[in-house]
Amino acid sequence: MSPSRRLPVLLAASVLVGAVAGCDSSVASGSVGPTSVRKTTSPAPAPTSVPPPEKLVLAVDKPRQSPGVVVQGAGDAPYNYAPSVLSEGGRIRAWWCSQMSIAQPGGDDILYSEGSTLDGAFSAASPVFSGSSSGFDAMHVCDPSVIRVGGTYYMYYTAASRDNHANGSAVGVATSPDGITWTRANNGQPIVVPSNDVIRENTYGAGQQSVVYVDGWFYLMFTDTTGRASHRNGAGQYVLRSRDPLFGKGVDALGSAGMAPVSATNQPRTRSVVEAFSADWMWIDAVSAFAIAHETDAGTTITFWDKDFTRQPFDPVLIPGVWREGPGLVRTAEGHAPIHPTDPCGRVSLDVLRATVIGAANAPTDIRHFGLDAVGMRGCATTAEASALDGYAVPSPENTADVVVGDEVIRFERRSVAAKFSRGVLKERPVVVDSLPVAVRVPAGAQAVRAPDGAVGLVLDDELWIVGSAEVAALNSSPIKHVTAEQWTRYKRRSELVAG
Repeated sequence: MSPSRRLPVLLAASVLVGAVAGCDSSVASGSVGPTSVRKTTSPAPAPTSVPPPEKLVLAVDKPRQSPGVVVQGAGDAPYNYAPSVLSEGGRIRAWWCSQMSIAQPGGDDILYSEGSTLDGAFSAASPVFSGSSSGFDAMHVCDPSVIRVGGTYYMYYTAASRDNHANGSAVGVATSPDGITWTRANNGQPIVVPSNDVIRENTYGAGQQSVVYVDGWFYLMFTDTTGRASHRNGAGQYVLRSRDPLFGKGVDALGSAGMAPVSATNQPRTRSVVEAFSADWMWIDAVSAFAIAHETDAGTTITFWDKDFTRQPFDPVLIPGVWREGPGLVRTAEGHAPIHPTDPCGRVSLDVLRATVIGAANAPTDIRHFGLDAVGMRGCATTAEASALDGYAVPSPENTADVVVGDEVIRFERRSVAAKFSRGVLKERPVVVDSLPVAVRVPAGAQAVRAPDGAVGLVLDDELWIVGSAEVAALNSSPIKHVTAEQWTRYKRRSELVAG
């Protein structure tokens, strides 16, 4: 949106971090309310109550920030804010809201840039998405949230047809094969519009969305200043989910009773997960929890919710420092927290890009990096959370080494070979690994075969596991047998052991 129509920034220290507007306090705390019991002729045994899991206070360490601006517009771009940031393929990719005269029509545009590190110089910015000149997004497109699912990038964006929009902001979606060239989806129509539950002085409408992809569901969090559960100034964050990226069918909305089906995306909004504007979020695999980044007095606050939004497993964490608008969490392609390289179960890196000054156009600009690590999560407690261990080598009970691959393990006789195929080696074995089946054992000296094109694989239990190079076979003392292309294709192909 243009600077004159930006949401007021929530600065008041009285705002409660992680507050839930319009929801029952028992739901917010994760406690179970009392139930009525029919009287019987004999005393009924007292119900056994299971206390909710302990809420943890996370420690923080390794504070960091960039020495200067890392993301900025090019040419005559007067403002830069609300970035969406993916760590993907060794690159940091950023999309954000700005305006460049070379991108027509006049109005907010979405720019793109990339760099090799969060603190290094990014490439020159270029506009990749602008207003359509007609329809709900005729003039302004802003506040991008980008994820990649499979081979498709999805960009959820806020749009308006004009400056004086009177609750006319709405959420659209575009798709791309590369994150650069975008095509409007949903026939160019919005997927979320204001609910109009309450018409307030703040006439922004619906937008400032953020999306994550978890277990086949697209979870969309967004602002709606007309939502019933919003603060009187319009602040509030609502949640929808669907297996359809366009939210045209099978939509659930978060209400006081949890996620429930709705017939349309503009049904009354009865529960907000945090009282804030311009928030971003991600999914932390190791603890099955959402982390929501939103701005408070002293910086970016991270508020946590479990998957069902019934309890907050951790107290909030603060990333301190100057800010002016829109934190963008550094996320994986699907909107998840990057797995920590040395402590995947107990530590998560929280890094954001955010605008830090009000520039000459009286709008936020100068995007810099701020971050820290949160420690003490006690994660990887369930089989689902073991996904955070994917690719890690851990000690095995047989004085060998296991590498977690998906929902099973590969057991290597030689630790040096296991380390070759791992993204990291953990000193202790998480208990959850004991519940994962052993898919195959890799003994020293196992037969290796080489195809005519140079590919090398190990033959294990009559199945071919591709290892990539003769170097790996040598490390395992595996003799290499040259085979024909026909012989190579006869092997039952099990998987690939890709070096970490």
